[in-house]
Amino acid sequence: MGPLQGLRVVEFAGVGPGPFCCMMLSDMGAEVVRIDRTAPADLGIPLDPKFNLLGRGRQSVALDLKKQDDVVTAKQLIAKADALVEGFRPGVMEKLGLGPDECLKSNPRLVYGRMTGWGQNGPWANVVGHDINYIALNGVLNAIGETGRGPIPPLNLIGDYGGGGLYLAFGLVCALLEARTSGKGQVVDAAMIDGAASLAMSFFGQKAAGNFTNQRGSNILDGGAHFYSCYATRDDKYIAVGPVEGRFYQELIERLGLKDDLPADQYDRAAWPEGKRKLAALFKTKSRDEWCALLEGTDVCFAPVLDFDEAMDHPHNKERGLFVEVAGVRQPGPAPRFSRTKPAIQGPPSRPGQHTEEVLRRWQIPSTASRRSADESGSSA
Repeated sequence: MGPLQGLRVVEFAGVGPGPFCCMMLSDMGAEVVRIDRTAPADLGIPLDPKFNLLGRGRQSVALDLKKQDDVVTAKQLIAKADALVEGFRPGVMEKLGLGPDECLKSNPRLVYGRMTGWGQNGPWANVVGHDINYIALNGVLNAIGETGRGPIPPLNLIGDYGGGGLYLAFGLVCALLEARTSGKGQVVDAAMIDGAASLAMSFFGQKAAGNFTNQRGSNILDGGAHFYSCYATRDDKYIAVGPVEGRFYQELIERLGLKDDLPADQYDRAAWPEGKRKLAALFKTKSRDEWCALLEGTDVCFAPVLDFDEAMDHPHNKERGLFVEVAGVRQPGPAPRFSRTKPAIQGPPSRPGQHTEEVLRRWQIPSTASRRSADESGSSA
C-alpha cells in the first residue's frame, strides 16, 4: 500500500547506492526486479544474502548478459518497466546493447537511472573509486575530523547513500512525475560527487560568508565548539550535546551549574577550547546513565551516544517502531512515514536468480529456455 504501488522498476545488480535507492523504492511500494549475474561476481565485502539488507524487498532474475537470449529477456523486462537503475561505469550498458537510446526506443516513457561516482562525463568518469574518493575530491572529506589529525571517513554514508542513493531516488521520482505529463522518459545522471557536494550546500555558503574555516575541528558543527560535541563519561561511554541556539545554551550551563564558568557569548571562538576542557572534566564525573537522568527530556539538546545494539532497544526507538525484524534479522524500518499510503518491507533479501521463472511468468515474458526451444523447433521445421 506504499505511495509507489504499481510502479515497476528493473534494477541491475550492483553495490552501495544503487541497491540502497532500489530498497527505498521497494519500501515505498514499487515492484523492483533485480537482474543478477548467473555467475558469482565480485561485489565488495562477502556477505550472506540473508544479511544484505540493502537487497530486501525485491525478487531476483539471473541472466547472463553475454548471451544474446538473456539480453533479449532483459530488454523485454525493461520494455514493461517504468524505471531502470544501473550502476556500471559509463559505456558498459551501451556495449551490452542496453543503453538509454536503445531502451527508450522500445519504451519511450522509461526513466533511465544511472548511478556513478564521478558522473557520465569528465576526465575522471571511468576512474575506479569509492565513497571515500568522491567526498575527497569535492571538499567534503577534508572538513571531517579533529584538529591536528587527518580526515576521518564518515562510514560511507555521505557519498554512497546520501549523495548517491538518495539523490538517485529523488531524481527518479521527479522524472517519473514529469513523464506523467509529457509521456516521455529521460536519463537521470546521479553522481555521488555531485550529490555529496549538494549535501554540503550550507557549509559552502558559510565558507563564502567567512564563517567556516578549512581547519578541521574548529567550526561550530565539526566538534570545534564546546556546545556541539561529544564527551566521555565516567564509565567510558559518550554523550552528545548540541545547544546551538542561545536559549538552549543558557539552559545547559544553568543546569550544569556553570553559568559563571562558561562564556556567556557562546560564539566567542577564542573561548571554545577552554569551554571544551571544562565540559570534558565535568562530564567525566558521572556515568552516561546518570547524565541521562539529569538531562534527558530537557531543552539542552542532549542524547546518549548509543551503539547499534543499544539503539534498537532504546524506549523512544521502540515506541516509534524504528527497528523491525524480518526473517530473523533486526533492521531499520522504511522511512519516511506516510499517514495513508503506508510503506512496508516487501520481503527479506533474495538470493541471485531465486525468482527467475516466477518473475518472467508474472511479467508475461518467455524464459530463455522456452525461447531457445521455440527457435530450435523452428529451425528443425
